[in-house]
Amino acid sequence: MVDVPRVTCPTHGVIQVRVPWAEPGSGFTALFEAIVIDWLHETSFAAVARRMRLTWDEVDGIQGRAVDRGLERRKSTEVQRIGVDETSFKKRHKYATIVSDIDDVRVLEVLKGRESAPLEAFYDNMPLRHLMSIKVVAMDMCPPFISATANCVPDPHTAIAFDRFHVAKILNDAVNNVRKQEHRELLEAGDKRLKGSRFLWLRSPESLDADKLAQLNRLKSSDLQVSRAWAIKETARDLWTFETRQGANQGWKKWLGWAQRSQIKPIVEAAGTIRRHLWGIVNAIVTKTTSGAVESINARIQKIKKMACGYRNFERFRRAILFHLGGLDLYPTLTPTHTTS
Repeated sequence: MVDVPRVTCPTHGVIQVRVPWAEPGSGFTALFEAIVIDWLHETSFAAVARRMRLTWDEVDGIQGRAVDRGLERRKSTEVQRIGVDETSFKKRHKYATIVSDIDDVRVLEVLKGRESAPLEAFYDNMPLRHLMSIKVVAMDMCPPFISATANCVPDPHTAIAFDRFHVAKILNDAVNNVRKQEHRELLEAGDKRLKGSRFLWLRSPESLDADKLAQLNRLKSSDLQVSRAWAIKETARDLWTFETRQGANQGWKKWLGWAQRSQIKPIVEAAGTIRRHLWGIVNAIVTKTTSGAVESINARIQKIKKMACGYRNFERFRRAILFHLGGLDLYPTLTPTHTTS
């Protein structure tokens, strides 16, 4: 323990003298904070507090100062492709919007809620030249995200991209609904053909082993509604290879006609959703935008939540994500060196 001397400043009153081994207001040496930051990258708050003999609030303070430093040091740079996604931080109750840099795979900001207002505020706070540099905004078909981006981003009708992950989910849900309804009807007639077949219809044929693939081939050759729905879904997988906007539009419109003529209600409804958002799907195709970076970030966020056993406080949730995924320079400036363990 060291008592840091105090001096009287004519302008600021009584203040502590700045020392070369710690930052103002810390209570810890810069090297010690750097070690705690390293450990926070590896394990939970509770484990760090226990091993470093700190209170939970002391660990929280070190992380908070690290994120504040990182955000203050972050240079405002132009980002051409961003991703907008949602995640929950409190079971089934509270949501946050994650804005990320797709190319650098880092989180730019964590916004409270999943409404349009916070996202619009994020866009409004960007320098105009940076806002003008945005070429692609990858997102799901969430109306508030679409509305906020359409109101703020230049040329939203060519920038907003709904990639294949979200389209695949819509079609998989439709096929699964067909399977469930048909399975109930077949069971009433004593037919158990579809029992245990759920994942056969949802996974790609390439991922199935020989036995499962043989089972799928037997089922899809039968006169089942789910077999027809599956064929429509699988055909859509080939529509992401177009190189031009005209070709993509023509290919998808032809597919949409087939899907809507199928008269399979869940497929018709899914096709209607896709038709309304076709412009954004085509944008994803021609810009070669995928959700790989966004899904990678989301998976890492789930890991952070699991390690912390969830979050009740939004600000701490935001801080944890920026600490781990913000690509920030977190270490005290006065640290001569720090560990990389």
